[in-house]
Amino acid sequence: MSALRIGERCRVVVDNDWSGDPDGLVALAHHLLSPTNRVVAVTSSFLDPVFQAPPGAAAGAALARQLVDLIGGSVAPPVHEGSETPFGSGDATSAASAAIVAAAHEEDDLPLYLVCGGPLTNVAAALQQDPGIAERLVLVWIGGALEPGAAEYNRDTDPAAAEFVLGTPALEVWQFPLETYRRCAYSVAELEQDIGGSGRLGQWLWARFTSLPLPDFIELGGVWPLGDSPPLLVTALGDESSTFGTTPASADRGPRRVYTDVDFRLIAGDLLARLRLHEARLSAAAPGPREDDE
Repeated sequence: MSALRIGERCRVVVDNDWSGDPDGLVALAHHLLSPTNRVVAVTSSFLDPVFQAPPGAAAGAALARQLVDLIGGSVAPPVHEGSETPFGSGDATSAASAAIVAAAHEEDDLPLYLVCGGPLTNVAAALQQDPGIAERLVLVWIGGALEPGAAEYNRDTDPAAAEFVLGTPALEVWQFPLETYRRCAYSVAELEQDIGGSGRLGQWLWARFTSLPLPDFIELGGVWPLGDSPPLLVTALGDESSTFGTTPASADRGPRRVYTDVDFRLIAGDLLARLRLHEARLSAAAPGPREDDE
């Protein structure tokens, strides 16, 4: 691997409700381990109160910081807390929205992708604070649905934010809707065996699944989709083996790219390889036994 010339393709801000479904933390780990995207900031959004996990952006930020510290590296991205309330219910500006604005104004030759795997609260607050950033980034969003009227968690957790963001004419949006991100099906047995068996980082991620307090109304089957992982195809890997359609900008919305199929084999294969490579590097860096210990 060291002989291959792998360069950075883009800068990334990763926004999610980290204290909810752990698939977001799996995706964040993947972003952080990928040499082709430079994560410049991590921002946290609030969690729908229907879940019994520790609510709020603060709890999510704490988990994201744990993960960033666990992965380590020479340059760890800062983690910023977002709004604790939906957009339009008060002042939605926060450290997270300020970080998004700051990243958009950084002068860099690499494009900036704002990857959002939860409600669009922090994105809406940033656009309201500085509308000019819409032309300086691309929003890559896990959310919405192709079927009219279909319920979808990320959009419905803060519908006012979704309406505001998706109605911004200058903002380019690359969307992975409900019907597409559900294709990233992973069995619970695979999560335990593949991710949980891939070193110390994988064990930490698997523990987030087993310790998540689920509401009583949720009964698991044998599958837990890694639905927040598709943006890796545009930030760190490649979307040549995926399928999408495009529509131009109109008076009430910006240009749109909508993914209808994703290469999940590529995502999962790269994730597991990077977890195992990370563990191998940790093991290689660990000091060996001293002569007087033998």
